Formats: sequence, C-alpha cells, structure tokens
Amino acid sequence: MPSAKPSFAPPKPWTECARDLVNVAMGRKPAEMVVRNGKWVNVHSGEVIPATDLAIIDGRFAYCGPDASHCIGEGTRVVDARGRYLVPGLCDAHMHVESGMVTVTEFTRAVVPHGTTSMFVDPHEIANVLGLSGVRMMHDEAEAMPVNVFVQMPSCVPSAPGLEHAGASLGPHEIAEAMAWPNIVGLGEVMNFPGVAANDQTMVGAIEATVKAGKTVGGHYASPDLGLAFHGYVAGGPEDDHEGTRADDAIARVRQGMKAMLRLGSAWYDVAEQIKAVTEQGLDPRNFILCTDDSHSGTLVKEGHMDRVVRHAIQQGLAPVTAIQMATLNTAQHFRMEREMGSITPGRRADFLIVSNLAELAIDEVYGRGVQLAKGGKLTVEIPPYDYPAEAKNTVRLGKELLPDDFVIPAPKGKAEVDVRVIGVIENQAPTRALEARLPVSGGIVEMDRPNDVCQIALVERHRATGQVANAFVSGFGYTQDCAMASTVAHDSHHMIVVGTNREDMAIAANRLGEVGGGVVMISKGEELALVEMPIAGLMSDERAEIVAAKADILGAAMREMGCTLNNAYMQHSLLALVVIPELRISDVGLVDVRTFEKVDVFV
Repeated sequence: MPSAKPSFAPPKPWTECARDLVNVAMGRKPAEMVVRNGKWVNVHSGEVIPATDLAIIDGRFAYCGPDASHCIGEGTRVVDARGRYLVPGLCDAHMHVESGMVTVTEFTRAVVPHGTTSMFVDPHEIANVLGLSGVRMMHDEAEAMPVNVFVQMPSCVPSAPGLEHAGASLGPHEIAEAMAWPNIVGLGEVMNFPGVAANDQTMVGAIEATVKAGKTVGGHYASPDLGLAFHGYVAGGPEDDHEGTRADDAIARVRQGMKAMLRLGSAWYDVAEQIKAVTEQGLDPRNFILCTDDSHSGTLVKEGHMDRVVRHAIQQGLAPVTAIQMATLNTAQHFRMEREMGSITPGRRADFLIVSNLAELAIDEVYGRGVQLAKGGKLTVEIPPYDYPAEAKNTVRLGKELLPDDFVIPAPKGKAEVDVRVIGVIENQAPTRALEARLPVSGGIVEMDRPNDVCQIALVERHRATGQVANAFVSGFGYTQDCAMASTVAHDSHHMIVVGTNREDMAIAANRLGEVGGGVVMISKGEELALVEMPIAGLMSDERAEIVAAKADILGAAMREMGCTLNNAYMQHSLLALVVIPELRISDVGLVDVRTFEKVDVFV
C-alpha cells in the first residue's frame, strides 16, 4: 500500500542511545540542548522543583537536575527558561482523529501549539468504511508525525453486529495481524459490552490477541447498570473506560482495577461530575486519566485540546500538578510506555512545555523530541501534507438519486394520529433518551411536529449503493425553519444521517453529499447554506484545519439560523447512529433500543 515517507526522524530506541545518555549525564559528552533555570514539574514525586536544568541528546532527556553546566559544550544549544515551568508534553489517552474532520497531519498541526505531544488514536471511523487498509493508512501517516501518535487497533467493526452493517468487517484474525505493526499500542475501545459479558467468540478472540501481544485493551462500557453485566465486562479484560458520566461510574471502574478516563470533548462534558470521586471521595488520582474522545476542528483551533481539558480539571478543584499527572504520567503508565514518555526524567523522549502560569497552563513553547515545534501558540516547523491513496476517496455510494418520497413514513391504515418513538438528544452528553410523541397523519403519511421540536431523521445506506433509507423521528435540535442537515460522519458505521423538517430538503442534502464524496451540508428551502467537504472516506477533509474550522463555523451559524441552540450540535447529530450507547438510536436496519440491543418499531 503506498504511503508517504516520514518527514521527521523517528525517535531512536533507548537501547541505541543509552551510552550517550549516560555520557551526557556524567559530563563526558556535550548535550545537543540544555534548558536552564526552570521550575521542574515532576509528575513522579508531585513536586515543583525550582532552579532545574535539563540536558537532551538524541531526542531524549539525559540529565534533569540543579546544574547542567557540565553538559554544555561547543555546539550545545542553550535555552533559558527564565524561571518558567517545565511541564511534560500532554497526552490524549483516547481520541478519534476523524472527529476533527481532518487528517492525522492536520490534527497534529492544530494541537501541537496547545501542548499535545502524544496521542493514542482509535481509527475505528475509517475502519468502518475501508476496513484494515484504512487503519493502515492512518497508522502510516501517524508514524510520519514529529510527535507521538500511537494507534489502537479498532476492536468492533461493526460496533453492533446484527444491528448495523458497516462498510467493512474486522475480526480476531485482522486484529492479531495488526498487533505486529510497529505503531499499534493496543486494542481500541471494546464497544460490544454485551458481547464481552456473554463471552462472544469474536470479542474473546480480539482481547486474547491483544493480551498475548502484551498491549492495552481499551474499554467502552456505555451503560448505567453497574451490576453483573458490568462485572462480567471487567472480567473479560478491558482495562479502561471513558463512558462514565457520574462519580459512581468512575468509582466503580477504579475499584475494579480499571482506569477511569474522564473526557472533555467538543460536546461531552464528563469531567466535572466524575472528578468528584477524587476531590470529594478521596480516591487515588493516579487511577484517573484525562482525554478528549471527540474534538471538533473548531474546538481545536479556537479553544485547544488537552490543555483545555487540564485547565478544566484544575477549575474543578484539582491541584495543577495532579491534573497534569492525569494527562501525562498516568496515561504513559496505562499504555505500558512509562519508560518512553509521560514525564521529564532521564531516558524519556524530550517532549516538554515551557509554561509561564501553571494554574492557567499558559503554554509559551512546545518541544517534541528535543525540537521546538511551537512558540506563542504558533507552529515553528512545517508539517508537510500527507497524500491519501485514491482508494480512500469516492466512498459515498447511494445507488440512486434520492427523492422526497424516500423519506416518507407511511402511517398504519386508517389512523388520523399515531404514537411514535422519538430519539431524544441530550445536550453535552453522548447518551440519548427514548421518548414518545403523538404525531398527526395527513394523506396516510406521518407528519412532523415542528412546534414541539419533533422532526425527522433518516439513515441512508452509503457503502453498497443499495438505495436503502431507514426513517424515524428525533427531538432536541430545535429547528424552527424548513431545513435539512446531512452528514456522512455517522458513528460508527458511517452511513449518512439526515435530520430535517421537510422531506424535499432532506433529499437535496443527501444527494449533495453523494456529489462531493461526503461531508456535512445544511440545506434550507433548496438553498445550500453550508458545506464541509470530507472526501477522505467521507470522514476527513484534505484541507488545512483552520480552513475546515472556518467552514464548520459557517455550518454552526446556519444551524443556529435554523433555530438550533444546542452546544456543538454537529457532534450530537453525528452520534445519532451510535448503536452502542443508550437509549435509542437509528441504524441501517431501523430504530434500535440500546438498553435491550433490539430493533424496535417506529410506532409504539
């Protein structure tokens, strides 16, 4: 498979530079770089140590101590920290690059100025479209980055077998094959939690292959039930979980030996409640990890990445050093990479930040492997674009031109009104509610109820050109105008989700994405209000992050113009087909009650 050659030298293995590290520490060889007069944020001891110097060679720390003058020689670059804080580079323990609407390269360009130097990415979005070859594309691109972008092999493709049909299927054989790739660090979130608890052979095989490879098994237990199903899931092998929303969720996971991952993404605000397990209940913070899960391009460009999460955690009452531990050392240890990263200590990769205000995490400079990558919030290196092969494009196959009639929901014969199931969006959370509504019938067709915020949702099959459309109802977007929004980002099987207040605009929106090869579009009364093209697997743009963010801003403004007041409504839209998170979702087979993992009828 064609892939670009790395533009930055990969870090030397510790075994190849250990002698140099010792010689620099002993003063027998000059360092390549020395940072002087900093306040060392030591995440191992929990201290902030003043008057510290760092000596670096081969992209690794060789000496961390009170005076590195013995490490300075001819050719050594000396940086004066001027009493500022020396902080380990931040790690995102769980995230999906595709949710940023951009490639790994563009995601990296966006987050490095915010202090992120390590990411653990689960490319299960592209895996659901292109299978193992898609994972390999992102794996190879990740290796070309100037920071650490590690890949977790997607575990559930499709996420819910029998309840959805993705563009590809992966099993234990493919997972075992990927475990031998150089940049794979573990198994991505195991979303089929009923399958784990039931000893499903596909899940057992995937977890077994990961454990045999000595790598980390990621978790995803998206249920409030902490009874036997939860205990069975933990016994099956997952080592972390990011789906908790309550303090009790975090406590239960930590008590069972899991790491509680607390996420603050563009639309998920799950840190504040769960961190009370530490700040109020006194649990050991070393078992808690901060992550983002899903970050929209606009969030990355305007608000930040892991720096935003750390600041938020500090605002919830954590000591700054504790919050930083949760975004550095805790993550590295969890992925069995403590010897490589996560702290400013000898032998580790020289990924660090120079910070002028610790409580506010004001990042002045960012270094990766001993090279300055950003200063003053701007990149100081150029990261070349990465070319995806032709097979990654033109993946939106509708099979026909869609018509308004494709979005009709016929009523049962003789009914003047009907009771229907409605997907209820919950602002700033991934779960939905299973609601019911009474809707009018006109000419044998069930009508929407715009005044009561009930509009239509459709799942359009786009992998195999079947022309199939599954229709249902959704509430929570607040649209007050004639409009429709369509997106080929439709976690996790990534068909096409169309939400609209009239069927004519729904058809136009769906066909438009077929024309451009994927993305997200807003149509009102036949007019295109906003379009973000995502030609790579219908998931990612090939444009710069700031350009994508600007287009996403136009999309957000269009949604608000149509009456939507949800925070980051696009992210909420894209999760409506995620049939592994309760309560009610839509897939290509129809409505799915995720509490029982059963297909249900639109009509009550």
